[in-house]
Amino acid sequence: MIDNSTFWEASFVERQTMWGFEPAASALTTSELFLQHGVQSVLIPGIGYGRNARPFRDSGMAVTGIEVSQTAIDLAHQHFRSDLPIHHGSVADMPFDSAIYDGIFAYGLIHLLDTAERQAFIRACSAQLAPGGHMIFTAVTKRAPMYGTGQPIGPDRFETPKGVGIYFYDDASIHTEFDAFGLLDFTEIIEPNHGRGINFWRIHCHKPE
Repeated sequence: MIDNSTFWEASFVERQTMWGFEPAASALTTSELFLQHGVQSVLIPGIGYGRNARPFRDSGMAVTGIEVSQTAIDLAHQHFRSDLPIHHGSVADMPFDSAIYDGIFAYGLIHLLDTAERQAFIRACSAQLAPGGHMIFTAVTKRAPMYGTGQPIGPDRFETPKGVGIYFYDDASIHTEFDAFGLLDFTEIIEPNHGRGINFWRIHCHKPE
């Protein structure tokens, strides 16, 4: 299986701004949720070239990103100004700073990790979340069209032809992994992806004050 950093750097070198510049639907709804709760600072692990930072920044929130691909970081600074701070590295190496954030938004990232990496990632996010803060994770569901395709590499986890491992969540696995971190609710959503919809979970956690 290919290393995530190698895969994403090669992908951004080849395909550049591959998802366009419009933010994901869940980034828009999350920015609205964060506004309702008075969120002022947001951490976006796996920020890519910055398209999902736009609704938060447009709403006056300070955004910090984490991104494994230097090419993606360069694209973000090219298209969304250089005042968007982005730490270069893997989420496996969090934290990159000592900041505490009011909100954390992780889009389409957690399902690319194995079991130990997912657990460590959720813990690391929770550790940087302010008391009273909110975390939103989006992750593919078992109803996604690609579920069951590719080489099985674990329960509900499959390797794509390009060598990327994807874990598919259901209700039970969401409770298993997120209950200890203030799971509030989870909702199935459809995110457009190059003309077809992909089934995602929108997982909402809240840290008690």
